[in-house]
Amino acid sequence: MEKANKTIAIFNISQHYFKNMFKIVKKETLAESTKMFEVEAERIAKKCMPGQFIILRIHEKGERVPLTIADFDRDKGTITIVFQEVGKTTFQLGKKNVGDEILDFIGPLGNPSEIEKFGNVVCIGGGTGIACVYPQVKMLKEKGNKVISIIGARTKNLLFWEEKMKKFSDQIIVTTDDGSYGRKGVVTLPLKEILEKEKIDRVIAIGPPIMMKFVAKTTLPYKVKTIASLNSIMVDGTGMCGACRCVVGGETKFACVDGPEFDAHLIDFDLLISRNKMYLDEEKKSLELYRGEI
Repeated sequence: MEKANKTIAIFNISQHYFKNMFKIVKKETLAESTKMFEVEAERIAKKCMPGQFIILRIHEKGERVPLTIADFDRDKGTITIVFQEVGKTTFQLGKKNVGDEILDFIGPLGNPSEIEKFGNVVCIGGGTGIACVYPQVKMLKEKGNKVISIIGARTKNLLFWEEKMKKFSDQIIVTTDDGSYGRKGVVTLPLKEILEKEKIDRVIAIGPPIMMKFVAKTTLPYKVKTIASLNSIMVDGTGMCGACRCVVGGETKFACVDGPEFDAHLIDFDLLISRNKMYLDEEKKSLELYRGEI
């Protein structure tokens, strides 16, 4: 009986200790369908670095969702995540408010970005990739690099964090596909102009696979080391499911454990784009069921 009582006591202490571990302390709508949460996760905040990600699960029957760490505050013990409401889980996540808790919030996972004084660096963020590249912009600047940031989206309503990026950028260029804000066109247009005008030591691109593919094509003739993050293909986030298989330099890699960042000139982007569409039908059906449309 005494042993049983000790077990119950330990369980109750554990419940109390973990009760508020992953509380949402701040919520913002950054752009159309794009939300930002600041989450209490002290142990992750102490260890994480730019380029790494977390996995969250909303409830016991929920799916695992990998999200790149968009910012962190070691003093406050918080992690910032940014996500776009595109599927069932992200819609469910978007309904949570300040004070609500997330059941599982695991990390930091993945390999950190290579951050050192390279010289002149161009950082490119497309769509929600703006949030993913922000920690790198910040730390690259702190390391003494000249940082040129290019952020882009289909339209003005999908842009965010321009001022945050500007704070740590020597120059920032904004593009929209439809010309509703900034420069009309895709991010590779100003990138090519920059490459023609000055020596660039490294390019970092995070965004839709098609964007990263053409960034790599743009930098290849100039022989500039280019890094792309394959965070969008991850599912399980631990290398166990195999869904994030990609081909880099002719070898099979797992984005979540070998990456998520790779040499963009070695990535088979056509295969990546094809694999990234594997679950579109299932994701669409799940969202329709959730909304009661079928």
